[in-house]
Amino acid sequence: MSKGNSTFSVLGSDLSIKGDIKASADLHIDGSVEGDIACSSLVQGETSVVTGAIKAETARLAGTVNGSITARELVILKTAKINGDVFYDALTIEQGAQVEGRFAHRDTKPSLSAAPQPAKQPELSVAN
Repeated sequence: MSKGNSTFSVLGSDLSIKGDIKASADLHIDGSVEGDIACSSLVQGETSVVTGAIKAETARLAGTVNGSITARELVILKTAKINGDVFYDALTIEQGAQVEGRFAHRDTKPSLSAAPQPAKQPELSVAN
């Protein structure tokens, strides 16, 4: 038996969760979550609704998010509806995605100022 970190958790479309979720594993959400999510990698299905903050190393969002998103690598698919601020290192947005909020490139060190840093050139790609 090999001891690895390759665990994967799925929350099906029939699940509705109230409360925060913390997972060291990869997480796939098709249901609805009312609470904050912190995980290594998040995949959100088209029918999923998340109301709360998302923090992940990588995130691929296809559903609805009402809350802030912080991710190192973020992909927002064309079916996504995001209502909240987005903090990222690398960002891909498919044509047709809806985002109501502010985009900000994450600083490598915390800053006391909430003002955006105009000197930085964030990585942004738009997929067709």
